[in-house]
Amino acid sequence: MPWIDTHCHLDAAEFDPDRSAMRQRARAAGVAHCVIPAVAAGNFETVRDLAHAQDDHYALGIHPLFTPQATTEHLAQLDAALHANKDDPRLVAVGEIGLDGFVPSLNTPDALAQQRRFYTAQLKLAQRHQLPVILHVRRSADWLLQGLRQTRVVGGIAHAFNGSLQQAQAFIALGFKLGFGGALTYERALQLRRLATELPLSALVLETDAPDIPPHWLYATAEQRAAGTPQGRNEPAELPRIAQVLADLRGISLTELAAVTTANARSALPRLQLKP
Repeated sequence: MPWIDTHCHLDAAEFDPDRSAMRQRARAAGVAHCVIPAVAAGNFETVRDLAHAQDDHYALGIHPLFTPQATTEHLAQLDAALHANKDDPRLVAVGEIGLDGFVPSLNTPDALAQQRRFYTAQLKLAQRHQLPVILHVRRSADWLLQGLRQTRVVGGIAHAFNGSLQQAQAFIALGFKLGFGGALTYERALQLRRLATELPLSALVLETDAPDIPPHWLYATAEQRAAGTPQGRNEPAELPRIAQVLADLRGISLTELAAVTTANARSALPRLQLKP
């Protein structure tokens, strides 16, 4: 039963001690493909090389959390990298890009204007290179949708979606799939679980955001961490267990969910269908 983890940061330092073993665990669990998004110009080559080494896929972009340090030269580097790798079937999208309305330091007038400049510029690059986008959506869905209506791209994935039903429908209408992962496993995530149940199955893709957004069985509370219990590290091997939660919520088999979400991922990121 093959799975696609549509969003995992396998280049993160947390995986330095056992990266190959971690990816092998995921492969043994049935995770056939991982999509590794870049977050800054400094890791464009890293994610590309890792995707080739691990038989995975990658995206190139500048994450909104990295826009305070980003320059127009970095946008030029992104444009050049997208052009240089245009025939690489492992390059599947422009990402991770977007807007963050949660981090206070990113929401001063100047920082927000910088975020928006880089979001708009990267949408234009995705349009020019005819690639889908992988969007960072955190308290920013309406802003992102506004940008997508002004600069049309060939769809993509709204990563870690946690907006309203109306916002979800707006992304879907623009050709996007919505990413669901570990946050879905918490019983208190009532709105998210309702969305995952009510939205068309054809709109959903699965992701881990590893090493972040751990499912509930890996999560340690602040009190537990203070007492010495380490926070569990999320990794792609957790994807099938996260998927089981979604399958149970929707009342379908794991086999059906695997088939549909894999097809959805390939629809959102068409190069996933290409043979490297």
